[in-house]
Amino acid sequence: MGEPLRVGIVGAGKISGQYSATLSGLSRVAVTAVADLDPARARLLAGRHPGARVVDLPDLYAAPDVDVVLNLTTPNQHAVVALAAIAAGKHVYGEKPLAATGADGLAVIEAAGSAGVRVACAPDTVLGTGVQTARAAVEAGEIGVAHAAAAFMAVPGHERWHPDPEFYYQRGGGPLLDMGPYYLTSLVHLLGPVRRVVGMSSRPRGRRTIGDGPRAGTTFPVDVDTHITGVLEHEDGALTTLMMSFDVWAAHLPRIELYGSKGSLSVPDPNHFAGDVRLFTAGAEAWGVLPPRAGYAGAGRGVGLLDLAEALTEDRPHRTGADVALHVLDVMESMEASARCGASVVVRTTCRRPDAITSVLDLG
Repeated sequence: MGEPLRVGIVGAGKISGQYSATLSGLSRVAVTAVADLDPARARLLAGRHPGARVVDLPDLYAAPDVDVVLNLTTPNQHAVVALAAIAAGKHVYGEKPLAATGADGLAVIEAAGSAGVRVACAPDTVLGTGVQTARAAVEAGEIGVAHAAAAFMAVPGHERWHPDPEFYYQRGGGPLLDMGPYYLTSLVHLLGPVRRVVGMSSRPRGRRTIGDGPRAGTTFPVDVDTHITGVLEHEDGALTTLMMSFDVWAAHLPRIELYGSKGSLSVPDPNHFAGDVRLFTAGAEAWGVLPPRAGYAGAGRGVGLLDLAEALTEDRPHRTGADVALHVLDVMESMEASARCGASVVVRTTCRRPDAITSVLDLG
């Protein structure tokens, strides 16, 4: 199988713990270096990976034992870190979104192409048994021709649980750019890329209050719209109704449902890797649960690095490709543009639909 893919992590914040837990169990991936503005956080993260060391950013980029930079910084730093890593000849795996703007995302992709390195981007939840089992059912024709979908993410806001939530409400944040990638990436896997969008948005509250951690009670301004809704027209003609909100206390809504000529499919929360996939077909009396058919079993955040490692070894495209991430970012920016102008917007980019995982795979 060759040597493990050696990972240098930039950013040791809250999400790094989930990545660390997954990467610790992967024989094909090894964390060798960690950099963070807070040395204590960096030491804590490095201590979870035997042999990993704490380094400054320039040293991490230059390190000969770092093959790929795992970019876990806040969205406004995604492109900055990615471009520096690419300039040092490193592959990049980044948290979503690919960048704070489509222009920055395109610059990252172009730089990687010139340097001959790969860029991958979260979410890798689409590689779990939830979305992959749903995709297997769609491709087997179990709902016939898929002609519509619904996707809803409705919560009160991340300030209730995150100790430093301001970045969710600044440029590059908001419910669409924060949570939209999970839903939109899943929809690309299930229905293909998007051709045109219509969007509307609002900002019911101008300030938010931190509800947890040492800064609980602190208020801060909201600089982005926090309730976004609209319709996506996929390239094959299917229509998806989408709502992303930080302004809903509770709702009885599906995460993702697909509607076809022969039935309907309920897809589990795309923010997770697994969950029940439910199928209702014409003539059925009730929804049935499909057993897992495809995807990484027991996966967690970071499994995309395993897929990248195997793709490099097998010389094939990785399934968390930057073209999908750029297209998803373009779809989100197009929805925001539509909300501003009051008209439909044609999405400028497209992408290759990633290869499906055709069986249930164990982590290795």
